[in-house]
Amino acid sequence: MTETLVQVHDISVNFPDKKLFQNLSFDIDRREFLSVIGSNGVGKTTLIRAMLGQITPTSGEIKFREGLKIGYVPQFRNIDADYPLSIRDFVALNLQDGNFPWLNKQERAQLDQILDETDLKSIQNTRMGRASGGQLQKAYLAQALVDDPDLLVLDESTASLDNERKYELLNLVQHFNEQHNLTVISITHDYALLKKYSTRYLELRPDGYQLGMVDDIKSREDFASV
Repeated sequence: MTETLVQVHDISVNFPDKKLFQNLSFDIDRREFLSVIGSNGVGKTTLIRAMLGQITPTSGEIKFREGLKIGYVPQFRNIDADYPLSIRDFVALNLQDGNFPWLNKQERAQLDQILDETDLKSIQNTRMGRASGGQLQKAYLAQALVDDPDLLVLDESTASLDNERKYELLNLVQHFNEQHNLTVISITHDYALLKKYSTRYLELRPDGYQLGMVDDIKSREDFASV
């Protein structure tokens, strides 16, 4: 039986100088991998902010399954070379409501497990300030996943990575999607990644939106903006 995690019903977001999406509706079911695409300025990040509760839609509503936990992986962020935390300590920040480093036995086990599954165990003691771009993004991914969310939001998380690191990161996301029933929403401009990893797509357009199955896509020309 399908379990719906998020229901977006007729939402619109208007700013004083601009109207973004109008009467946008869609559902997200457990284990889906939904890619959100569209040209710059159509409201992709605004949609994510609305779903994260950072802004309130002008109209409509977003309903979540009770108790839903959301993990978030941002766009690539540079970290100062002298940033003191190791990868392990950085990932652990998302445990026990910030009471790190006093983790209990279960939390330490969660931390070890996520570091292992995201291929960070061997470099867990590397300082974040000395990690490569790909390692940093995997650390952000591990931090988002360590407390076992139901829904993972990727905000153009591969945009600054080379092709090898993009696929490395999304292969990990796909692993959790398939093996842990993780539901994924990914903002992307990359048609190849959309086609390889997603089950559905939502294309935001200046004049509306299009929602469909990735298996029905014939070519890049099916989209106005990718």
